[in-house]
Amino acid sequence: QAQLVESGGGSVQAGESLTLSCAASGYTRSAYSLGWFRQVPGKPREGVAAIDSTGSTSYTDSVKGRFTISRDTAKDILYLQMNYLKPEDTAMYYCAADPWGGPIEMVRGLSTEYIEAWGQGTQVTVSS
Repeated sequence: QAQLVESGGGSVQAGESLTLSCAASGYTRSAYSLGWFRQVPGKPREGVAAIDSTGSTSYTDSVKGRFTISRDTAKDILYLQMNYLKPEDTAMYYCAADPWGGPIEMVRGLSTEYIEAWGQGTQVTVSS
């Protein structure tokens, strides 16, 4: 059964980097779009970055130029490279698999109702 398991979160100082990984068993070789979302308590879940099976990507404005999403079909892993982290990046980060939406729809939250699977989340904390 396909599943998603995130790892790589942690506590860092502003300006530092982290790489999140999502073991996306059964998804990276499929036609699904894969994405990263984040959520802080009391706020709605936000689309951060997404990638489709052709490698097309989309990012929310606040992370453009700092974050890079990629998928390794050989290892079945989705990555989120996060550079120049800011305190406002602090959140629980989730990966997701979407059989319907493309990267733009995923990041804009236009296909959330179609998302087939969510990971359990990994916490990222950035201190100033």
